[in-house]
Amino acid sequence: MNSFRRRHAVLSALAVLITAAGCSSADDSASTAVPGPDAKVTELCQNLDKALPAKVDGESRDDPAPASELTAGWGGVAIILRCGVERPPKMTDPKVANGHDADAVPGGVNGVDWLMEKQDGDAYRFTTANREAYVEVAVTDGRDSTGVLIDLAPAVKKAIPEGIAS
Repeated sequence: MNSFRRRHAVLSALAVLITAAGCSSADDSASTAVPGPDAKVTELCQNLDKALPAKVDGESRDDPAPASELTAGWGGVAIILRCGVERPPKMTDPKVANGHDADAVPGGVNGVDWLMEKQDGDAYRFTTANREAYVEVAVTDGRDSTGVLIDLAPAVKKAIPEGIAS
C-alpha cells in the first residue's frame, strides 16, 4: 500500500507539472519600456496613438506590453514605436550633423525628419527631429525601414507639430 501511495503521489505531481507546462506558453509578444514625458508631450503622444495606422510595412498592429498610449508595435518585435522619449545624444553630436558618424545619419521621409542610428545586428532606431515630441521607432529583423517610415509619416505629421521638443 505504501508503494502504491508513493507511485500515486509521483504520478499526481507529474500530472500537475505537465498540466502547468501545457497551460503556459512562450510569450511571443514584445515588451518595451514606457516613456514618462510631461503632460503636454503625453497629450501629443495620445493624439499620435489615435492616428497610427493598423498596418505598417505589411505588419498588423500588435502593441507591446505593458499597454500604453505611448507605445505601439507591429509584427511583434519587428516594429516598436515609443512616443515621448528623451532626445538621443547623437541628435546634437556635431559628427552626425557633418556626416562623420557611420552609425548615425540624419534624413527625412515624407516630410518627417529622422535621426537613424544603427543598433546591434540588423536593427535600427529612428527618432523624429524638429517635432514637439520625440518619437522613436525601433526596426528589427533586417527589414527595409523605408516602408516603415513612409507608413508612419502621415500620423506623425498629423499628431506631432513641427517645432523643438523640450
